[in-house]
Amino acid sequence: MDAVYRTLNGVTDVISGYSGGTTENPSYEEVCTGTTGHAEVVKVVFDENVIPAEVILDVFFTLHDPRQLNRQGNDIGTQYRSAMFYDGEAQKELFQAAIDRANEYWGGGLVTTLEPLGAFYDAEEYHQNFFARNPGQGYCLAVAVPKVNKVRASFASYIKD
Repeated sequence: MDAVYRTLNGVTDVISGYSGGTTENPSYEEVCTGTTGHAEVVKVVFDENVIPAEVILDVFFTLHDPRQLNRQGNDIGTQYRSAMFYDGEAQKELFQAAIDRANEYWGGGLVTTLEPLGAFYDAEEYHQNFFARNPGQGYCLAVAVPKVNKVRASFASYIKD
């Protein structure tokens, strides 16, 4: 997801990480076991004067199938759940509105969870800006490139030059 968000005007930082679980400072290997309770997530920092929060959230629902329970494509486990972590009631309401829009777009059946934000743990350095560092890697070519292209087509007015 970080590759896609980095293409958007107004996005100033994207941090890959883990949230939603009970293990403190988990490693990628620990999260992959599915026993930490954490999901693989991204924190998106953006300028609302350039790109509305609603667009950031709508992009999220364009990047994955929120009807798949505890999986994304071939990746299976609670660490791949469709989840949104909110900080405060205003953000919770904003996120719920995005879920409602996505539910209509996808024709119902969303399993996206809305969870209070507890701790957010940065992923290891090699996970940060992964696509830019590994453009020829198989996962990037098979998964990230199609997602970037889909968002470029659907959100063209927000794409960086």
